[in-house]
Amino acid sequence: MFNNAREKAPCIIFIDEIDAVGRARGRNSFQSNDERENTLNQLLVEMDGFSADKGVIILGATNRPDVLDDALLRPGRFDRQISIDRPDLKGREQIFNVHLKPIKLKAEGSDVNSKILATQTPGFVGADIANICNEAALIAARSDKEFVEMVDFNAAIDRIIGGLEKKNTIILPSEKKIVAYHEAGHAICGWFLDYADPLVKVTIVPRGVAALGYAQYLPKEKYLTVKEELDDRMCMALGGRAAEKIIFGKVSTGALSDLESVTKIAYAMVTVYGMNEKVGNISFHNMGENSFDKPYSQKTAEIIDEEVRGIVDEQFQRAIALLTSKRQEMEDLVKALLEKEVLFKDDLEKMFGKRPSEMESPGSTWQCHQ
Repeated sequence: MFNNAREKAPCIIFIDEIDAVGRARGRNSFQSNDERENTLNQLLVEMDGFSADKGVIILGATNRPDVLDDALLRPGRFDRQISIDRPDLKGREQIFNVHLKPIKLKAEGSDVNSKILATQTPGFVGADIANICNEAALIAARSDKEFVEMVDFNAAIDRIIGGLEKKNTIILPSEKKIVAYHEAGHAICGWFLDYADPLVKVTIVPRGVAALGYAQYLPKEKYLTVKEELDDRMCMALGGRAAEKIIFGKVSTGALSDLESVTKIAYAMVTVYGMNEKVGNISFHNMGENSFDKPYSQKTAEIIDEEVRGIVDEQFQRAIALLTSKRQEMEDLVKALLEKEVLFKDDLEKMFGKRPSEMESPGSTWQCHQ
């Protein structure tokens, strides 16, 4: 390969997933791979043999730059590192414009708006956006439409986020009622908490493998998060289980994903972000990941577990208190959900009025001076 590159210079060599051969040597000595290490050594030798006038540029791509061998990143080799993050709002809009070109839209008066689509898809990458456009075209084709409309894109986004709609799934009335209260608990907590993300829609239509309903929110594109926002996220996630506890006096297995999310946030607050007074301003982020020992004592581990459990319990009780005070609003929302199955933000505004807190959270207006 390198001989061909020298013969055809100027040219570019692109190595995708370079971590397959460029993984750090000696990191896991009990899992050594002589063939891979020999390939890496030869790659290092070949790259060292290039001078500035050879006209050969080598590019490598990986989503695991942390496992690359240090010798690969030295000057003269891969000494320029470009981090490609998920696209922001403007980037997603431009990507939508690219993938919308081959799709047949109305020549005039089309309601498909790339800016609105970009707003509804925070955190999506190019492949996700292409998938949405393809899925919207398929949905329109199944309905024998001549053009793809905005409603098709909304259905495609729902399918990507929540999974395939299970139209033939038969749910017992008792289970449907539990799902309605569960999703209403999420929606009410999100509606009345100051730092919760704005609600887009809430539905009790079964989707995917196990989702019997879901509440969709529109997170703000920001890079700093304050403790109060994390508290509200956990409270909102526990709102479904809290609603079940209030109404039925018992809980179901429907809160699995909520509990996973809350546990992850709580442990991150204590062990990564230093947001716990008892543990202190200490972060164990990416420490000890390649060893069998944790980078803290057994006593510290017990304190961490105790503090995490205390944080989660506090937010669960907070959710119960909020839903108890908004019991009538929750009952109204459940009744509407059982009738319509899908409710949007506009429907909730008609029922409860505007959200009590439409202001920007403090974290989104911070300025960081370094």
